[in-house]
Amino acid sequence: MGKMAAALGSVATLATEPGEDAFRKLFRFYRQIRPGTADLGGVIDFSATHTSRDTGPGAHKVVRSQLNVSSVSEHDARRAGLQPVSKWRAYGLEGYPGFIFIPNPFLPGYQWHWVKQCLKFYSQKPNVCNLDKHMANEETQDLWEQSKEFLRCKEMNKRRPRSLLEKLRWVTLGYHYNWDSKKYSADHYTPFPSDLAFLSEQVAAACGFQDFRAEAGILNYYHLDSTLGIHVDRSELDHSKPLLSFSFGQSAIFLLGGLQRDETPTAMFMHSGDIMVMSGSSRLLNHAVPRVLPHPEGEGLPRCLETPLPADLPRDSVVEPCSVQDWQVCSNYLKTARVNMTVRQVLATDEDFPLEPTEENKRDLSSSGSCRLDDHNSQIKRARPNPDS
Repeated sequence: MGKMAAALGSVATLATEPGEDAFRKLFRFYRQIRPGTADLGGVIDFSATHTSRDTGPGAHKVVRSQLNVSSVSEHDARRAGLQPVSKWRAYGLEGYPGFIFIPNPFLPGYQWHWVKQCLKFYSQKPNVCNLDKHMANEETQDLWEQSKEFLRCKEMNKRRPRSLLEKLRWVTLGYHYNWDSKKYSADHYTPFPSDLAFLSEQVAAACGFQDFRAEAGILNYYHLDSTLGIHVDRSELDHSKPLLSFSFGQSAIFLLGGLQRDETPTAMFMHSGDIMVMSGSSRLLNHAVPRVLPHPEGEGLPRCLETPLPADLPRDSVVEPCSVQDWQVCSNYLKTARVNMTVRQVLATDEDFPLEPTEENKRDLSSSGSCRLDDHNSQIKRARPNPDS
């Protein structure tokens, strides 16, 4: 309670800037905090939480969430690299119906696959990334191959130029989000990764959404000075389906607010392997990431990433082996970074995209595509915000 009181006191003494709402004030507070101080006492840690307790500023009581254990077989969970659903712990927050937090349900070592996919495969063409705005297609064809030797030697040559992977801020999958029009469209689509779709479907089913379809994804690549601005994910046409979030690498502070930004948000840690689900009344809430936290012992990996991926994978697993060489690249990257995958269903069952009013508007939207994607002058520093920020 002492640390929590200190955190409350620190927020209270922070002067409110002119026109600043409650969410922005807490965002600014955590963006400026010093890791390792009592200022983090008001942040919920679901990996070590006990239910029915109050937390810091904007406090909401932590409660247990019920999962649909029978909806995902142990075999299918293992195929995706997950523990049996019966072994997952799931929590919610009183006053936030539909919000579910699942502390790292991955089997030991299986996070390696998802980290490697984000860095080595999901970053490849035809998927869209922030670098497309400033570079020719041939220059961004294979960011991994162009960057792997730089990252393997990262510790030996810290003054070297940043690799392309280190300049990566976001990647879009499936229906590619148009940052300018804030819309998805049928003519800007590439096949959604089948392994990530399978993982997402198992998590959604465990949370009560058996008919969830993974249709669009936004991957955010954070460094220690990255933030994700205050925003609401409302561009999907079907809000009855959940937003799924998967975190890997260094820990971050996540703020979950209300429908209006004058509601004080609740702060929580997101550690490597944690999964967050926003559904129901919580689907359209304001949220943000004000801070990525450095490893407490300097440049290091979270303990859950120290265990290697097992060699004896199930024959029908969607998880693939990860070589020592590939993991060396991934681990060097993650020592000062985190990766977040958000997956969403865009359309309701049997729903189509609405027709644009004129042919000219259609041409404008389709041409805006990747050539107009831009991560400058946004609310996020380095990592691109999710839709509608």
